[in-house]
Amino acid sequence: MKKTYKIALIPGDGTGPEVLREGVKVLKAAGVKFDIKFDFQEYDFGGKRYLETGVTLPDSAIEEFKKFDAIYLGAIGHPDVKPGILEVGILLKLRFALDQYINLRPVKLYPNVETPLKDKGPKDIDFVVIRENTGGIYTGIGGATQVGTQNEVAIQVMQYSRPIVDRCVKYAYEFTKKRNKKKMLTLVHKCNVLTHCGDLWVRSHKEIGDKYFPDIKQDYNHVDACTMWMVKTPEYYDVIVTENLFGDIITDLAAMIQGGLGIAAGGNINPDGVSMFEPMGGSAPKYTGKNVINPLAAISAGGMMMDTLGEAKIAFAIDDAITKALQSGKIKSLSAGKMGMGTTEVGDFVASLV
Repeated sequence: MKKTYKIALIPGDGTGPEVLREGVKVLKAAGVKFDIKFDFQEYDFGGKRYLETGVTLPDSAIEEFKKFDAIYLGAIGHPDVKPGILEVGILLKLRFALDQYINLRPVKLYPNVETPLKDKGPKDIDFVVIRENTGGIYTGIGGATQVGTQNEVAIQVMQYSRPIVDRCVKYAYEFTKKRNKKKMLTLVHKCNVLTHCGDLWVRSHKEIGDKYFPDIKQDYNHVDACTMWMVKTPEYYDVIVTENLFGDIITDLAAMIQGGLGIAAGGNINPDGVSMFEPMGGSAPKYTGKNVINPLAAISAGGMMMDTLGEAKIAFAIDDAITKALQSGKIKSLSAGKMGMGTTEVGDFVASLV
């Protein structure tokens, strides 16, 4: 009997359904090759449903999602919905409710993909950023008084507990060990100014490393220094671990040096529960239905999903298929409308190479 994975699909808004469809296509091709079956179930959460019902994500859906092996997302973002409503009501709600406390962002430059960094190639840009995903300043602790007056005061607090920091740092060490490349874990923070939270992260990094991972080199960057070194010498990095806000910022920089959001994929991981995988690009509503959007990030996210589910061979096959597709030169660009083939054609091409 074939092994079956139950996957929840959230196509979302704009071009989300188009890129997710190609990701599913490639997964099905991999399933045939590796004798794996997928049970996909689609959910219509997104801007259209919100505009019709006023509901972003009901609590009942959270309970349903707990029964799946993983969640596969297209994109969230609708031009008729105020920014923040869908992001907080769907994406952040899922992260917090399912305790997806790791944001996993591989940063890899594929062949024939342009990077804005002079004289850098695929051998130079290949590292991973692990961002703490459920704590810190994004938890919304704080408030505002006298809003709209000249005396308005706003407060938003970066708060971390030792258990939340420790579990992220431990995951990062384990990932670095499994990756088995440079065996170096770089903590990124700002401990010279954020002395309390920074000190907590620094001590956790050192103590967990000393006790459990003596073979992994311990490294540290201030976040501002990291942004400089990521541009100047990206080949220095192996695995980066950082807190929520800093991780959000540096992974966008990382996406640019790997060729843009069209190739950047990420995972929101609960190592003991249900994780969610998605392309990092937005919903790009102006390209909806035109068959011109690049699906490679969504396809890559599907490969990440399989790796997290323990199917390393499938993950490698999908990544290798993306590499071969780009090496072929048939995909002229990662930009929408400039690829030299349509969205569905790119999906067909990658699926044929799995």
